[in-house]
Amino acid sequence: MIAAVLIPFAAAVVVGLLVLWPGGAPPHERTGVGMDRQTEQGSVTKLEQVDCSDVNVSQPPPTGDTSTPEGRSAQEQATGRCEKATIEVTSGPHAGRTFTEIVQPDASRKLSRGQGVVVAYAPDAPEELQYSVTDVDRKFPLTLLAAIFAVAVVLVGRMRGLMALVALAASFALLTLFILPAILQGSNPLVVAVVGASAIMLIALYLCHGLTARTSVAVLGTLVSLLLIGVLGSVFIGWAALTGNTDDNTGLIHGLYPEIDMSGLLLAGVIIGSLGVLDDVTVTQTSAVWELHQADPSMGRRKLYRAGIRIGRDHIASVVNTLVLAYAGAALPLLLLFSIAQSSVGMVANSELVAEEIVRTLVGSIGLVASVPVTTALAALVVSADKGTGVPVGGAPAARGGKGRRRRKR
Repeated sequence: MIAAVLIPFAAAVVVGLLVLWPGGAPPHERTGVGMDRQTEQGSVTKLEQVDCSDVNVSQPPPTGDTSTPEGRSAQEQATGRCEKATIEVTSGPHAGRTFTEIVQPDASRKLSRGQGVVVAYAPDAPEELQYSVTDVDRKFPLTLLAAIFAVAVVLVGRMRGLMALVALAASFALLTLFILPAILQGSNPLVVAVVGASAIMLIALYLCHGLTARTSVAVLGTLVSLLLIGVLGSVFIGWAALTGNTDDNTGLIHGLYPEIDMSGLLLAGVIIGSLGVLDDVTVTQTSAVWELHQADPSMGRRKLYRAGIRIGRDHIASVVNTLVLAYAGAALPLLLLFSIAQSSVGMVANSELVAEEIVRTLVGSIGLVASVPVTTALAALVVSADKGTGVPVGGAPAARGGKGRRRRKR
């Protein structure tokens, strides 16, 4: 029964990957705006304190009004102490060239001597203005943190942890080599997301949990929930008139590739973002039903379902709260802005920026809630149907039909 569903599904996913597989992201002329700039590596070689009045001569004189953020900034730039940093370009065609960068006293990012930085290169600008600092180089701390994470996962999870890391690498490869380039090439974002998310689901679940009926039930539960999320997301994104073009980054994407359906891109993000939590819920529910069956093989499918759904209710309460808080944390600066503006709750919720997060959270949460009874019912049906095989669907040896001869006491 499982094979009759999953084998055609897996074949369809493979066909979808072959048909939609891109040849790479399409080229375009750099605009020099935002993240669409040519960047190189650099290093701070010298740092000195200077009077802001000496380096900000082109700035208009302050009015003396410090009641506004603009007024306070102008006053500090006129009377405060600035930092003059000498930056050496360490990569690209102009490696070895140096330029200066003025760090204002109210700047949120400070520089230190020897610090690595990311510099933007504007080839069409005058030579003295071609390079500017855009960010700091964070590669080493991020790489170290990733290494600590990998070691912790392997130490605690052992072989399962190692396979989880392999699945994570495969998921990242599918995201960067298939999903993103295919969307940029003009393929339907929803179709690309469904195919890509399905491939990630199959690879991750079977690599981490093995090719067993238990894993297959989790795959089926995840698939049904993803379909529900896709349908609900499509309906409510269209009904709420969400365009998906709400900030500078999405505006830049739409400007560079106007053929991309931004609302479809929003729906694709909802599906992919819900997949990770769905995997957790469906695997946990399936494992719970399997363990209940092994503890008491005489339990029928109804008792298994009732026991499993009681476990699922606790899981729902914690996972939904986690999902809502995760989205709220990501949108915390935006919520602070609305709080400063003293906007009403209804006005905040009605804005497209917040409405996107509300739809994303609620649609994903509905899919999570639905995954619990669906997966539990499938697991109870499959595990209770295992009769007389001599080996239960979980793969561990057992007596025929769940019952065996008791050994005589000696």
